Amino acid sequence: MTELLQYVANGLVSGGIYAIVAVGFITIYNVSKVINLAQGEFLMLGGMVTVALIGMNLPYGLAALLAILLVTLIGVLMQKYVIAYVKKANPISLIILTIGISTLIRGIASFIWGKDAFALEPITSNEPISIGGVMIAQQSIWILAAVLIILFLLWYLMDKTILGKKINACSVNPMAARLMGISPTKMSMLAFAISGATGAIAGIVIAPLSVTSYDIGVLLGIKGFSAAILGGLGNPLGAAVAAFLLGIVESLGAGYISSGMKDAIAFLVLIGMLLIKPSGIFGERSVGKGGL
Repeated sequence: MTELLQYVANGLVSGGIYAIVAVGFITIYNVSKVINLAQGEFLMLGGMVTVALIGMNLPYGLAALLAILLVTLIGVLMQKYVIAYVKKANPISLIILTIGISTLIRGIASFIWGKDAFALEPITSNEPISIGGVMIAQQSIWILAAVLIILFLLWYLMDKTILGKKINACSVNPMAARLMGISPTKMSMLAFAISGATGAIAGIVIAPLSVTSYDIGVLLGIKGFSAAILGGLGNPLGAAVAAFLLGIVESLGAGYISSGMKDAIAFLVLIGMLLIKPSGIFGERSVGKGGL
């Protein structure tokens, strides 16, 4: 029983990372209907820039803050100078465009930092905490806390603020939003900023548990996107639940079947569930035609 609980705990931690990435995907999709496959690179940049700034003798907290701000800025620039210029392109073209941006960012990161992996010190201590015989790294608690805080802040933004109502208006009907004096382009830019910030946070909190490198965002981005699809594209809470389920399935597969098969098992379950319910576990939220 303890072994099972340990696998579940490990899966929740992995799922927490996928959840943050998935929320980034959905934040952009809900406003602009763009599927940003460069989301994983936001995560990579968060960890790599933090490591680089700490190497320049900046305090941990300041380095993390500057990394988040930089990646947020990159998200804004990506929307303003790339996505906004091709807003009339079809969805497939936009997906290919974001893949190209992802490859470009990864190539620049490889040129700057090389292909070596880098370690980041944990936020608190390396000592694990024992809860009922289950060992949990303190950094894992930071990951789960980050997920909960991000979900709460996004819920508060969308449901309790005027800005959130503007974002929702652009999501439901961009043309009507324009007639009400709301700029869908600015709301899309804000969505990319939020996505960049959440991605950077994910990269920072995961780096102490594993190494970070120029290509770490590839697989994590795919897992986050899978969670977004599985939960119902357009539903942040559904994506978070699906991400945790995906992490648990991975962990159980690695523990009871084979660690080398964990990714295959997770995607097999994903394919099976989507064959049964193509709209995802929680279905897609009803939205109007998208626009930038």
